[in-house]
This record gives sequence, structure tokens and C-alpha cells, in this order.
Amino acid sequence: MNKQKINYQTELENTLKTITAAGSVPRLLLHACCAPCSSYVLEYLTGFFSITVRFYNPNIGEREEYTHRAEELKRLIREMPAVHPVSFTEGPYEPEAFEAMAKGLEEVPEGGARCFRCYEMRLRESAAYAKDHHFDYFTTTLSISPLKNAQKLNEIGAALSDEFGIPYLFSDFKKKDGYKRSIELSEVYGLYRQNYCGCRFSKR
Repeated sequence: MNKQKINYQTELENTLKTITAAGSVPRLLLHACCAPCSSYVLEYLTGFFSITVRFYNPNIGEREEYTHRAEELKRLIREMPAVHPVSFTEGPYEPEAFEAMAKGLEEVPEGGARCFRCYEMRLRESAAYAKDHHFDYFTTTLSISPLKNAQKLNEIGAALSDEFGIPYLFSDFKKKDGYKRSIELSEVYGLYRQNYCGCRFSKR
């Protein structure tokens, strides 16, 4: 029997309506892969949350590439207007952890099991950080990419939400022209747009 497909954009909109009705400004831990993907997500969510952007991406194999993406994200946060505060925090740079996770999955095509384990790795670190620092929600910018599986991302987020006891903000940020808007905002802020996710497999 086919699992019923959930509209995660509708889920997000329902959550935002609840937050607006409550008149509160919850704290959101937003895992981010890069500045371009973060641009639309920040523009969209800053009216509802106080956001801390968490840069944790052990999949990025080259230190120079990793640092470039982190610095562009910090610059975006400095330059982009926000309704509520947006801050930046950086996780450890541990490409060896990614390589250990990918062992045995080197030949799996892009978008398959290796990518799903990479999603889980980055979201797990973010969920743990969100719990330790008493955030109200956690989520990721990853679903804005047409190349990322939003269904799988949200399933992983839901499982980690249960495990860590912190709500996952369901989302599919590519909806409502989110990806298109991220391209526009990248041009506005002159952001560096990489053409691969960061790992050696996608670069290859």
C-alpha cells in the first residue's frame, strides 16, 4: 500500500498560523547548507521566529570550500534585513565523520541511500544542538533544493523530533517558488552559488 504523500508546505503554513494566533516568537534552530539556500528561508521565516542558523556540513570535503560557504552565510545574515533577530553558530568541521558514514556506499547514485544518511547526520547534530540550547523548533534549508528529497528530509526530521523531544518544523521550501526566489536573492546579495552539494561524490 502506498504511503499517503503529505503536503509539507501546507503543514508549515498551519504551524505558522498557530504561532501567529498565539502572538509568540518561538526560537528556531535552522540547519543551513549555504547562503543561497538560506536566503529565501530566512526571508520567509524571520517574521515568525527568532532564528539561529546552524552551519554543520561535514559533507563538504575541501576546507577552502567549507570556509567560503560559512563566510558567505555570515555575510548574508549581516546584510539581509530581518523582522526578528537572526544569529549564526557553527558546528565542528569533521569531514572524516562524513567519510566514515559513506563507507560502503561510495557507488550509490546521487539522491539515494548515501544522501539520506547524510541528511540524517546533519539533522541529528542540529536536533541535539537545538535540544541542548532549548530551542522551540528545528529544521533545515535543504528542502529548498530541487535535487533534495523533501519527503525523506521531513521523515528524518519527524523521527529525530520524537527521539530528542523537540518539534521539527515541517517544510518544503522549494514550494511557492522558493527556489526561484533564492536565485533572485543570490543575485541581489551577490552570493557565491556552488554547483554541487559539497561532497566528493556530487562534485564527481
